[in-house]
Amino acid sequence: MVRLHLEHPLHPGQSVPLTPAQAHYLGNVMRLKPGDAFEGFDGATGAHAMTVEGLAKRGGTARVGERTAPQRNPPDLWLVFAPIKKARTDFIVEKATELGVARILPVQTARTNADRIRQDRLQAHAVEAAEQCGGTYVPAVEALQPLGRLLDAWPPDRALVFADEALSGDPDWRGEGEAAAALPPAPAAVLIGPEGGFAPEERLRIRAAPQAAPLALGPRILRADTAAVAALTLWQAARGDWR
Repeated sequence: MVRLHLEHPLHPGQSVPLTPAQAHYLGNVMRLKPGDAFEGFDGATGAHAMTVEGLAKRGGTARVGERTAPQRNPPDLWLVFAPIKKARTDFIVEKATELGVARILPVQTARTNADRIRQDRLQAHAVEAAEQCGGTYVPAVEALQPLGRLLDAWPPDRALVFADEALSGDPDWRGEGEAAAALPPAPAAVLIGPEGGFAPEERLRIRAAPQAAPLALGPRILRADTAAVAALTLWQAARGDWR
């Protein structure tokens, strides 16, 4: 089934506009024509059966049908990560959306390789991931901000689970099962550092936060993109909506 995220509230019987990019995708990529069906979701009312009404270079319209799936929001889990190389940053955003996060916050650290991001492009990757994985929710990708600024304004009731590469190889490491069992519930955030890890002063500051919950991700040091997937998977399995 072809799926599209539509930035309009969907109510059965109404006609909604399609952007030029969406009209191009439906007509030229997926070869749909007026009268053909696809599925749409708006991030608030679930998924709906949709019918193509018209397609043109400047956009198009579609008719909203009955709801086909209820709205399913992810747990109140954020992903905070330091951007890395472009393709791997794209991977992190896509997989975080698929695994189920409510918000994605890129941060600048002392060892972050990228000093800027294309927020609109990363948001588009999140939309595409939600369309492809059957989701009905698209997490907001926030603007890049310094890690220190984020920590200054950190909500007092939100746990901060951070993947601490310094714990890799620790003889007292407890294994994934025990580590996952100790993870705090939502509201929570998973914090993944840059390639090369957090600077010593950053690690000290994070550990000093009362909401901090250090997490070891096994006996080997993982790449940043692998660590993001591993940490989110552990949290979802232990505290999220996978149980």
